[in-house]
Amino acid sequence: MKKVPQKTVMLLLLCLMTLNSLAQPGLDEMQQARQDLTGSFFSSIDASLVLAAIFGLIGAVRIYHNWQMGKQQITTDVAAWFYAALFMVLMGAFVRAIFGI
Repeated sequence: MKKVPQKTVMLLLLCLMTLNSLAQPGLDEMQQARQDLTGSFFSSIDASLVLAAIFGLIGAVRIYHNWQMGKQQITTDVAAWFYAALFMVLMGAFVRAIFGI
């Protein structure tokens, strides 16, 4: 069996690496999609803050109503509504980081 020279193997690997670097389809399309997302949607941070404020207001009204009706154990309700609002704030930042909006 004939031995292949090392220079030939290196030249072949160099050519294959060049072909691999040219085969990057979709980069322009991904940048266009990012521009479309930033142009057509308002900030996910703003949306999450609005939803968190709505959750906070609804939670405050429900907790106040339960407290006025004599329900003494409202700490679980307070924690649930607080963490729902906190989750929405963090989810907005998470979505913004993922999509780069």
